[in-house]
Amino acid sequence: MTADPVPSTGRLGDRIIRVPRAHNAERGADALERLPDATGPFRDLIAGTAGCSPYLAGLIAREADWLPQAEAAPEQALSDTLAAVASLSLSDLPDGLRQAKRRVALLTALADLGGVWPLGQVTQALTDLAATATHAALVALTETEIARGKLPGLTVDDAATAGGMTALAMGKMGAGELNYSSDIDLICLFDETRFAPEDVAEARAGFVRVTRRMCAMMSDVTAGGYVFRTDLRLRPDASVTPVCIAMDTAERYYESVGRTWERAAYIKAHPCAGDIAAGHRFLQTLRPFVWRRHLDFAAIQDAHDMRLRIRDHKGLHGPLTLAGHNMKLGRGGIREIEFFTQTRQLIAGGRDPGLRVRGTLDGLAALADAGWIPGDVRDQLSDHYTFHRAVEHRLQMVQDAQTHALPNDGDGFARLAAMMDRDVDDLRRDLTERLESVHDLTEGFFAPDTPEPAPEWGEQLTARWLDYPALRSARAVEIFRRVRPVILRRLQDAARPEEALAQFDTFLAGLPAGVQLFSLFDANPQLTQLIVDICATAPALAQYLSRNAGVLDAVIGGDFFAPWPGQDALTQGLCDDLAQAQDYEAALSRARLWTRERHFRIGVHHLRGLIDAPTSGAQYADLAGAVVTALWPVVCDEFTRKHGSVAGRGAVVVAMGSLGAGRLNAQSDLDLIVIYDADGDAMSDGKRPLPARTYYARLTQALVTALSAPMGDGRLYEVDMRLRPSGRKGPVATSWAAFQAYQTAEAWTWEHLALTRARVIAGPADLAQGVESFRRDLLRIKGQGETVLADVADMRRRLEEAKPTGAVWDAKNGAGRLMDSDLAAQTIALLAGAPARAAPDQIDAGRSLAGVSDATITDLCAAQDLFWSLQAAARLLTGAILDPDALGEGGRRFVLREVGCDDLDALADRIATVSRAADAAFARLLEGPR
Repeated sequence: MTADPVPSTGRLGDRIIRVPRAHNAERGADALERLPDATGPFRDLIAGTAGCSPYLAGLIAREADWLPQAEAAPEQALSDTLAAVASLSLSDLPDGLRQAKRRVALLTALADLGGVWPLGQVTQALTDLAATATHAALVALTETEIARGKLPGLTVDDAATAGGMTALAMGKMGAGELNYSSDIDLICLFDETRFAPEDVAEARAGFVRVTRRMCAMMSDVTAGGYVFRTDLRLRPDASVTPVCIAMDTAERYYESVGRTWERAAYIKAHPCAGDIAAGHRFLQTLRPFVWRRHLDFAAIQDAHDMRLRIRDHKGLHGPLTLAGHNMKLGRGGIREIEFFTQTRQLIAGGRDPGLRVRGTLDGLAALADAGWIPGDVRDQLSDHYTFHRAVEHRLQMVQDAQTHALPNDGDGFARLAAMMDRDVDDLRRDLTERLESVHDLTEGFFAPDTPEPAPEWGEQLTARWLDYPALRSARAVEIFRRVRPVILRRLQDAARPEEALAQFDTFLAGLPAGVQLFSLFDANPQLTQLIVDICATAPALAQYLSRNAGVLDAVIGGDFFAPWPGQDALTQGLCDDLAQAQDYEAALSRARLWTRERHFRIGVHHLRGLIDAPTSGAQYADLAGAVVTALWPVVCDEFTRKHGSVAGRGAVVVAMGSLGAGRLNAQSDLDLIVIYDADGDAMSDGKRPLPARTYYARLTQALVTALSAPMGDGRLYEVDMRLRPSGRKGPVATSWAAFQAYQTAEAWTWEHLALTRARVIAGPADLAQGVESFRRDLLRIKGQGETVLADVADMRRRLEEAKPTGAVWDAKNGAGRLMDSDLAAQTIALLAGAPARAAPDQIDAGRSLAGVSDATITDLCAAQDLFWSLQAAARLLTGAILDPDALGEGGRRFVLREVGCDDLDALADRIATVSRAADAAFARLLEGPR
């Protein structure tokens, strides 16, 4: 029987879209005698339900007086039934819970069989009953223990939250997915912080009694039946721990010995009874355990091994045979879909909070939305899951048995087909096709392929790999055995295979561990080509990668190849990420992880020609600016927590040098200064007050530490503060008044040149605006000084003496090269009083100066273009001055592509020509107008 969609409220009979056929017509007729007023589709539903299920026929007989009320308003009947439980006394609770179970079981069965409620509503109704019953039992039993004085320090008011005890619903109950005859999996914990240390042991004994009595109340079979079979074996180390343990004990267990299957179990965990708030707090503390910050492809092997152990234990190997097939654990069953979903959630949920959903269907939808599975796979598995659960429910409805096995005989299949209003042969075909489809869709994800033979090439070098730290565990060796042939074949295809192999050897030797990375390669073979490209081209990037292999997560799990978001979006993204940190140290750690991934992204994009040197320079600067901008308020808040705040406008962080100019390379440090504006020498108002001068000096040091201190996740940037007033001799933070006075009356010309690139990147807007206005006015005034050209000429001479170069490939040092043309650019900006910070814009400002020819501008810009490209390439590839002979073929090709030369001889000629022209242009500039 089918019908058009019906409303989700109203009489149950008016919303029926299907009915089962009575497998036993006589039993169906007996049920109708109990409900003489039943008519229409509801009458057919009663007859078919009772005729297929002896258990439901018994419930219909027992609840015949209540059933018309439930049929009239099924959702209200469910709500009223659950609400009645909360008002029961402890003495009435056992019988009251069993009545509630009978009524909810009957109502959900009719709504399920009649198509009135979809799967999610059916399973949620069963879950709500379980949660309501568990909570009522915990509260009532805790109240008794409090009254007996067995929970020290608690009063009767504490009973409402079960005295700090919580029951975590696990498995299907946690996900709101209870099946029709499911047991319930609970982990019972108590908040030990609600008790004095000397009372914790006594409190634990009391909560253990509560837990055992609650389980008995729920599980014992009486004349009224039972409520739910209760399983507590998912708790930490269940064979030796009591049935209720302290939250602190559980947390320490998971931190030290928690296993992948326990992480998977906690995907669905949800506080269902007792102190709900305490349960949520506990789950929050477990978030780092469940959701790893790196992509966790190693979880695939753990899940695969778990599946094999279950199959071995249950004897479920072999080809598909419908008779007796286990719809939950067997081939193509419900567990396959759940494992597929949960394992992918474990892999990526640490990076993507959107994947942290408890339901299986919700998980499939989230994975598809995030691009982890194709949309058609989501649709197929969701449809199969819904069908499998419908079959499972009908198998269990027959006798209220916790079974998942298909019938072994023809009569059993005839009954199942009748319950589903299906033809038997059609149902068999559908079952077979669906089970095989699930197997095909999921098995390839779990079961590793047999590795292809590895080439013998490189055997002498690769023989020592087993001695490296990354391969010290048997599991790492097993996974690497599968990925090694792919890696070697990709290396063999490189332009210079031996060079690429040698660099990969260096990369592998530098890895501190291998399981996670090799699992990543195993699940994503395309990553091996990226590793080969890096090893064949950029030794410095390969070395960086060996120390920070986690950045590869971004290639798989993020928007690695999406357009660059820009500094504003980066800043907001990092601020959002830092807001999730539990404390200051965690925020610094998150900042390092976040930054490393984006730093690596810029390098890879540059290496692969997706961006050029100027673009990479701007992106590195965007990234650094975002980091400082986002971290500054975090550092300030932590410092304020200790020392309070100082009256005044606060402080700004000013980017100088290359960061101020908006152009960094892969190895750049950060030139920063801090300017503060306080009310005189006021003291801070915190627990440990400091005078303003000391306060801002220490705050500045805190920022430097936050950026440069080595942590477990490395450091962010080296910081150079020598461009502050008076250099190393001056205070690390300068007051706004002192900064203005110094720059106006005492600063040297070189300090005014440095100010041409100053840019406020963090701090209050009004002070930032004041600093920028002052900078612009100062440059206009100081650029007119009579000694500017002479001072610059002297500076240039000193730089040449301090940093001579004879290296052909040195892009930075030497007449007419990068440092020289940078100085020329700053000189032009100062002379012109121009606000421009970027070198090309500063040089272009020379068009407003008398005596600066177009040729001078052209020659200086040409030097900037060439030597910045060389410098960016050198820092990315090797981190040092270019040495083409040591680069390898891949690196040489990259450099030549960047500068647009056919070969190294042409590049050497161009370096000589461009540097001579820029040298002459700078000399003309220093001669002044003629």
